[in-house]
Amino acid sequence: MKSLASWCVRHRVVVLLLWLVALLGTGFLSQSIGTAYSNSFSLPNTESTQALSLLQSAAPNVAGDREQIVFHTTNGAKVTDPAVEASVTTMLDKVARVPHVSNIASPYAPGGSAQISADQRTGFATVTFDRLEQNISTDVAKQFVNTAQSAHTGHPDLQVAVAGQVAEAANRQSFGGTLPGVILAGVVLLLVFGSVFAMALPLLSALASLGTAIGLIGLLSHALKMPQFSPELVLLIGLGVGVDYALFIVTRHRQGLIAGRDVESSIVNAVDTSGRAVLFAGIIVCIALLGMFALGVSFLYGLAIAAAIGVALTMIAALTLLPAFLGFIGPKVLSRRQKKELATTGPRVVGAGTKGFWPRWAAFIERRPVLPAVVALIAVVLIALPFFSLRLGSSDQGNDPVGTTTREAYDLLATGFGPGFNGPLLLVGVNDGQAAVQSLDHLAGAVKAQPGVARVVAPLSLPTKDGKTVSLITAYPTSAPQDAATTDLIDHLRAQTIPEATSGTGVRVYVGGNTAIFTDFARVLSSKLPLFIGLVVVLSFLLLMMVFRSIIIPLTAAVMNLLSIGAAFGVLVAVFQWGHLGSIFGVNRPGPIEAFLPVMLFAILFGLSMDYEVFLISRIHEEWLTADDNRTAVRKGLASTGKTITAAALIMILVFGSFILGGQRVIKEFGLGLAAGIAIDAVLIRMAIVPSVMFLFGKANWWFPGWLDRILPRLAVDPEASSSTAQPEEAEADRVRV
Repeated sequence: MKSLASWCVRHRVVVLLLWLVALLGTGFLSQSIGTAYSNSFSLPNTESTQALSLLQSAAPNVAGDREQIVFHTTNGAKVTDPAVEASVTTMLDKVARVPHVSNIASPYAPGGSAQISADQRTGFATVTFDRLEQNISTDVAKQFVNTAQSAHTGHPDLQVAVAGQVAEAANRQSFGGTLPGVILAGVVLLLVFGSVFAMALPLLSALASLGTAIGLIGLLSHALKMPQFSPELVLLIGLGVGVDYALFIVTRHRQGLIAGRDVESSIVNAVDTSGRAVLFAGIIVCIALLGMFALGVSFLYGLAIAAAIGVALTMIAALTLLPAFLGFIGPKVLSRRQKKELATTGPRVVGAGTKGFWPRWAAFIERRPVLPAVVALIAVVLIALPFFSLRLGSSDQGNDPVGTTTREAYDLLATGFGPGFNGPLLLVGVNDGQAAVQSLDHLAGAVKAQPGVARVVAPLSLPTKDGKTVSLITAYPTSAPQDAATTDLIDHLRAQTIPEATSGTGVRVYVGGNTAIFTDFARVLSSKLPLFIGLVVVLSFLLLMMVFRSIIIPLTAAVMNLLSIGAAFGVLVAVFQWGHLGSIFGVNRPGPIEAFLPVMLFAILFGLSMDYEVFLISRIHEEWLTADDNRTAVRKGLASTGKTITAAALIMILVFGSFILGGQRVIKEFGLGLAAGIAIDAVLIRMAIVPSVMFLFGKANWWFPGWLDRILPRLAVDPEASSSTAQPEEAEADRVRV
């Protein structure tokens, strides 16, 4: 680390040019070649996937996404009026010419009267595409929505809106909040450092690395399936992480300058101390993100790689580009007050005194470690209690921002027909004879009589290339797609209604459709979540054990991380699932937590929580190696890092919190979950519970079995530990003394 930092400072022009080439080169190539982001994912061995496969084998041209064009009349007009019918029919003819539209079921066609509401003021047409939404370009999606809404111009009393995944893609919004996040982070940095240069460097380092990361993942999207929101997610994670990493190194560098070091030796020392913690913390975050591969869901692979690339590049920038920047500006990184004090009183050791809030707080915890630990633990547990009511699923388009076409269509369908018409279920089975025909007809009747079903469309026969026939039954629930009642209906159909109606006939019918797909997605992720959590916790436990040569410290870290993540999910459940304080966060209606959110939030929060653990414990470990006294080490470590960790946490809270300003529900969930998790972790856990526990355990914190010490490799986060690694006799003496 010393060699790396020294080289970057002495060759700072070369380092800056290399980063400029990387930033501009990846950006230029990504713009020239374009991107190939895709939201496609497969769920092998699930009923919804088998239903989709049957449809694709029988009639690929009608196996794609199904959209609903909803029209509603005002001022006393009815959808059956000749003028309205003419406008809608003309519009549907235009929609039929949109690329990839393969079929349109019009309410004005024979048998379509059921697609007109009882008051004849609302109607809908079902538009089928020949491919799934992820294989339809944004331009085609926008053309489809614009063509559908053109009917409004032909009739002033006609309101037209579009529901479905393609319509969602046409109105897809970015995460938002990036610019406010940068501004807020800059304000905090300026308040903390009191220097414009010190404020600008972490932001420049983070933005340069993130620009390079986004260009790189844009190029990788041609080789890997990456969701379309990957760049926004990389910005969300990388901005907070990158600024934090740079903040820790700049803070240590400023302390070195105040202590009387020259610029280069201060930078080298900062990278050799805080930089080691940055390197290790970044590795932990990447491991947590790449642990999503254990879930076996291809949709998350590209997302994990994209996020890991973003974190890795921000970490590398903090260790290379930032030292080069610091070399350029020299002592200007200090505030005017610090430079004046340095000139007046001379060099001094920062954090060694007893004045200020954090030294006093550290001394208070040392005197009464039980009280802050118990109070903070009770608070965390109470916040986390709603977690046990967590229900995973997929929020429907009734949660989209007011004014979007998907939200208008949802409300019109719910009012005119019932909320279940926003998420029809597709029952797909092979029809290979007269007995099967009768069985499927019987099944349609049984489903129609099933409580929770509003309407059933008679079986539609679709011939396959191999001479078989696939039958499709469409069922509309009485409940909304995101409701627990709809999930229960899907389970009941699969477990009882379908087996009983087809018993003894050999006919196998699968429940599919978008609602069923998202239900299966939630089930698959829920079933594999324990494996994922266990893998990430065990790997991080082993790494911390190798670094700090301790059993208690990594065990405490794992438990504390799980507590903070549980509290973050408790906040999400209370706000988004129960609706508490929903009006403040713009929550339209209570609903389930997005199925993939626990995986993403766990990976991100676990990694970031481990960041603060590493920064805190590495400084305590540094003091422990110097003083060989646990109480002194914990007190000095907390006193010297408390301000920096809380400032870093505040930056992350503001960056993540700014994404709550995004219009989409899932964006709000990401922003609130990450902001709440970081706040709870940094304030209650790292600054209260962890130091209290370390005071209570005493020297037992550093106990490590001799046989483990011999077989495990040594990793060092602080220079003193690394120098002891090079001298086995001294290391062994230290271990025996402990």
